[in-house]
Amino acid sequence: MTKIILEARNVTKRFGGLVAVNKAEMSVVKGRITGLIGPNGAGKTTFFNLLSGFMQPDEGEIVFNGQNLNGLRPSQICKLGMTRTFQIVKPFPELTVLENVMIGAFNQTGSTKHAKEIAMDVLELVEFSDQAKMSAGALPVAGRKRVEVAKALATQPELLLLDEVLAGLTPTEMQKMIAVLGKVRDAGITIVIVEHVMAVIMSLCDHIVVINNGENIASGNPQEISVNPAVMEAYLGSDFNAQSVIS
Repeated sequence: MTKIILEARNVTKRFGGLVAVNKAEMSVVKGRITGLIGPNGAGKTTFFNLLSGFMQPDEGEIVFNGQNLNGLRPSQICKLGMTRTFQIVKPFPELTVLENVMIGAFNQTGSTKHAKEIAMDVLELVEFSDQAKMSAGALPVAGRKRVEVAKALATQPELLLLDEVLAGLTPTEMQKMIAVLGKVRDAGITIVIVEHVMAVIMSLCDHIVVINNGENIASGNPQEISVNPAVMEAYLGSDFNAQSVIS
């Protein structure tokens, strides 16, 4: 039996005369990885900001585990079990990797000892425990991305929103991150991911939602999305080879 853990219904956000998100909808099934794709400027990050409470919708509603999130602050939403990463990662450079991840853990505990235990468990999950004592400021891009994911996981979410966590990584680094995200899903954490690398989206996601100009234009499994004429015209291009990225 499938459970809808997050549902966005007719969500709209305006900035003056610009409608950045227009009646967008998304249903996220618990335990799955859902991709959110679309061209640059399609409204993906604004939609993420609305889902996570960093912006408030002008119309529509966002429901997480049966609770309406409209009007709640990001910290309140995080307490409920939904958190996010950001495109631009900014670890605390003067702190160690472990200390950075512990900051996320304090979302659920006031105990330093418990926060350290949570942080170490998360670093094991993301295969980065061997870097726990390293200064976060000395990490390369791939390491900073890994810490960003770990900080979010340390808040102990049911639902994790990932905003381009693979951007800027080499192919080898991408494969390692894909394996990590698979482990996160296997640990029972639901994921929604924004990503432009179609090889990642098509291989990792169970379901994909496509938006353009702030509006839904398609949703379905990777195979369905890869041959959808509206998606090919707006985003993938007519020369997109589905089999090269799905197989």
